[in-house]
Amino acid sequence: MRIDGTDAASMMEGILAEIRACRLCVDSLPLGPNPVLRASPTASVLIVGQAPGARVHATGIPWNDPSGDRLRQWLGLNRQRFYDERHIAIMPMGFCYPGRGRSGDLPPRPECAPLWHPRVLAHLPALRLVLLVGLYAHQRYLPDWRRLVLTERVRRWREAPPPYLPLPHPSGRNNGWLRRNPWFEAELLPEARARLAAALAAGCRGPVTEPG
Repeated sequence: MRIDGTDAASMMEGILAEIRACRLCVDSLPLGPNPVLRASPTASVLIVGQAPGARVHATGIPWNDPSGDRLRQWLGLNRQRFYDERHIAIMPMGFCYPGRGRSGDLPPRPECAPLWHPRVLAHLPALRLVLLVGLYAHQRYLPDWRRLVLTERVRRWREAPPPYLPLPHPSGRNNGWLRRNPWFEAELLPEARARLAAALAAGCRGPVTEPG
């Protein structure tokens, strides 16, 4: 059965409404649940991040913080283009702010991705590029690389199976890593921008499914 654009949009809105009403982890979230993500069945690019920080939790806008500013700089996108969900979907590994640990924010809640990612992906038929930002996204979507350290995962970006492209997290805590690995900005970022431009200009290719 063919699903037209109106039906596809309605189905996606239904899934997003379910996610935004999710209370599965309510007892573990210090600021309460506030799932943050954006998606449309017409999106050709998906950004899979980590989890909202406190500022993103407060505003409900993904990547609305200094890390997001750097990510947009890496990708050569302004805010208007970055937040155009008709073309770019944004889905973290954990949808809600997990709270603070001793050395920064806690890891994403482990319940989110297994429960919701497959359902969202099933309604993103036009995807051409999936940017995996940070360790937790790498671990889920590049499981064969699970034993590799972050540097090796990113360095082997040419070997990543399409449509995936691994990136480090743009947090300021990774400034030292960026200084030690100048090849990232010299080699990978130009390719990431080129793939992004091609994906945004491309048509439907078929649904992306999780590995394994």
